[in-house]
Amino acid sequence: MDTKILKQLHSAKRASTQFGLLPHAKRILILKNLAKGLRQNKKEIIRANAKDLKNLSSDNPMHDRLLLNNERIEGMAQEIEAIVKMPDPLGEVFDCRERHGLKICRVRVPMGVVGIIYESRPNVTTDVAAICIKSGNAAALKGGVEARESYIVLHKIIKEALLSAGASSDAIQFIDPKIKNAASSIIGASGLVDVIIPRGSQNLINYVRKNATVPFIETGAGVCHTFVDKSAKLSKAAAVVFNAKTQRPSVCNSLDTLLLHKDVAPKFLPLVSRLLVKKDVEIFADPKSFGILKKIYPARLLKKAKATDFGREFLSQKMSVKIVSGINEALSHIGKYSSKHSEAILSGDENNCRKFLSAVDAAAVYTNASTRFSDGAMFGLGSELGISTSKLHARGPMGPKEITTYKWVIRGKYSTRK
Repeated sequence: MDTKILKQLHSAKRASTQFGLLPHAKRILILKNLAKGLRQNKKEIIRANAKDLKNLSSDNPMHDRLLLNNERIEGMAQEIEAIVKMPDPLGEVFDCRERHGLKICRVRVPMGVVGIIYESRPNVTTDVAAICIKSGNAAALKGGVEARESYIVLHKIIKEALLSAGASSDAIQFIDPKIKNAASSIIGASGLVDVIIPRGSQNLINYVRKNATVPFIETGAGVCHTFVDKSAKLSKAAAVVFNAKTQRPSVCNSLDTLLLHKDVAPKFLPLVSRLLVKKDVEIFADPKSFGILKKIYPARLLKKAKATDFGREFLSQKMSVKIVSGINEALSHIGKYSSKHSEAILSGDENNCRKFLSAVDAAAVYTNASTRFSDGAMFGLGSELGISTSKLHARGPMGPKEITTYKWVIRGKYSTRK
């Protein structure tokens, strides 16, 4: 392990004990200082971000993921203020019982040190730091090297927010992405890091799954499907598909694969294609949908789908399309290719909706709504650490409560076991 990172993780571990004991009022003060610091340092943040963006054209999908401007920085500050208003996740007493003269309860406590590895998006830095602060967790944050200049400035603002509230600045550590094997150092730091949360591509998730010795919660990669059933209201369904694909295509809850019931495909594809062409969406079509689309969709934006275009997270204005015989084939396709993130059915058939909700194995399952709603803020959780696709510990958007654990607290009266 790199000696600098080792020192940082030891510092975070030492800080975590006292940090987890901070009263809620102190944690709120840190968060308010952080929101204020973002607003006061907008120009410095944008200057640093410009250095990260200088080699990217504006039409590069990475550009949107990296970009920080006045509007986005204000949004970051507002996300933190939303977390301020949330109830304290710590100290909750639940599941109490009395047995053998003992009062036995579970009490919610911090995880300890949370290692977060993420890619591209600099706004994630303050989102995840704020959630860790709210939940009393120390953190080691390792972002992608492509946003390094932005991270440096944002971490400086985080440190100032901690110090100005009288808290240890060691609680939130910035792991320099330029350090060789930085990620492997964190995921292998058993005893120093309590849990790893990777946010990013499938390659990152696979790397952590293969190499981590620290427990981790799988998040991020979203191969999201929407199935348009034969009973769907087609004009409304087209608007939902357009939203799911194009509102922000570079994020994990955007649409990747559109599945169409064979009975509505000839009517639906002309409707939705008129919308998708406005955003120059590139379509990878199976043979049946290609036969329809080649007559109505620009040739420059239409390609025959390969097998690898299904189960693919595009993160751009690209999508695959497949015509299916009905809900059973749609469910089979989703079962084969889903990353278990977010899946949707657009249908007027309540029986099919119920079947879809029950049969699809994903963190978030929708009827008649865009998968773009899979987000902590949209769920009323504030910002999130990520969308967990794991089944253990937490699933779906992970807010402050989802990165706590509990301990058993037992009160006796000098009790002995008989």
